[in-house]
Order: sequence, then structure tokens, then C-alpha cells
Amino acid sequence: MSKKIKESLKIVSQEKIAADIYSMWLQADHMADISRPGQFLSLYTRDGSKLLPRPISICEIDRENRRIRLVYRVTGKNTGTESFARLHPGVPVEVLGPLGNGFPLDAAEGKRVLLMGGGIGIPPMLETAKELRAEKTAILGYRDELFLNEEFAEYAEVYVSTEDGSAGTKGNVLNVVKEKGLEADVIFACGPAPMLRAIKQYAEEKQIPCWISMEERMACGVGACLACVCRSREIDEHSQVHNKRVCKDGPVFLSTEVEL
Repeated sequence: MSKKIKESLKIVSQEKIAADIYSMWLQADHMADISRPGQFLSLYTRDGSKLLPRPISICEIDRENRRIRLVYRVTGKNTGTESFARLHPGVPVEVLGPLGNGFPLDAAEGKRVLLMGGGIGIPPMLETAKELRAEKTAILGYRDELFLNEEFAEYAEVYVSTEDGSAGTKGNVLNVVKEKGLEADVIFACGPAPMLRAIKQYAEEKQIPCWISMEERMACGVGACLACVCRSREIDEHSQVHNKRVCKDGPVFLSTEVEL
């Protein structure tokens, strides 16, 4: 796991790419050098009344220019994410990272891999697709409006599902797997709990190794507060119960290690 650092990073660019979805590039210098696909950053707001940082998955890493891209959803009025969306290029943001563990790219190298992302779980799969040396198929699940799907096409074969059937397959990512007859040796996935629960069950039925990146509400982001625990098969050394800390032990887990 990479050593985490806290520093002030300047915003290079910021744009709205879909309804309530924003893309922000940060000049990250050293942080870009040590970040890996599947990790996340914790961003502090400029509002003194909001003390806790907001975790946002790393979408892309530009190692040449030492920049990190974050794609995030604004979750409501007067929220931390709304305050980030109002910031403009040149403004500094306090950032702690990189945090958590990423996807085990070595475990999938040279194999057939399904990269499955749902909603705001789609962004972290992009850098994973870029860095993974394998036969890659990306299945991206949306409610309606698409984002990032064209960028995935540069690195993987792409299929899309939408809840209303307005694009691609009507339904969810597993409906795509069944409709297209897709097969894989390894699955990497990120998205809401119901989606991950279904993928975990599918992977176990098909005996496919599967790693899932869990979306949980986090507080400290470093494993101290136990606000983001999930049920695990093993006893956690920190809490001495069957829990894993998503921020520190995850957010990426082998699907058989955790209960959803």
C-alpha cells in the first residue's frame, strides 16, 4: 500500500459532464506518482463547519503531467460535493491520499476480465482499464444519462446498460452479461451494494475470482473511527470482530472475504 500524504493541490480544470456529475483534474505531483487504480482521495471542503473530508475515487492518473482526475456526483444542496463543484481552476484544495488499496492488476494480467461499474462506481474503473494488461470488457450501468463511456472505448470493449432502456441493454450490468453471452476469468467491479451483491453471487456460481470496490459512507478515511465497517468472514485485528474497515482494508475486497 502506498504511503498517504496530505497536501494542498491546485485545480487544473473542472467541468460538468452529465447531470450532477463533475470532472476535476488536480495537479497532484508526488501523489500522482504513488496512486494506483482503485484507490481514493479524501478532499477537505473550504467550509469550516464541515470538518470531515469527502472520499472520492481516483478516475484517472496522468503520470506524465503528474495529475489526478476525480469524477464525482453532487449529492445535494449545501453538501461537500456541491462546494467542490463551485471551485474553479487555480483554487487549492486540501487532499489526503492516496487511501485504501486498489485492484490487484497482477491477478488479472493476461486473462479475460470483466470490468463492471455502476453509477458513480464507473469512474474508478477507467484507470483500471488503462493500466490492466488483459483482454478487457467494460460493462457500464447507468440510470439514464451516459458519461465516460466513450473514454472507456479506447481501452476496452464497452457495453452499456440503462434502467430505462434508453441506451444499450435495458436493466443492469448482469443483464448485459446474459444478453451478450459474455464470459470472463476475472471480475473487477464497483458500484452500489445491490449491484455488488448480485455480482458476488454470480461470480460464486460461476467460480470466477471477483474483486469488488465497496461504496460506503466514510468519516476519517484512515481506519480509526470504524464508521465504514462491513461484515467479513475473518476477525479484524483492530476491532476483534467480524468486520473490515472499507477505507483502510478496502475499498477493494475479494468478494468471498466480505458479506453484502
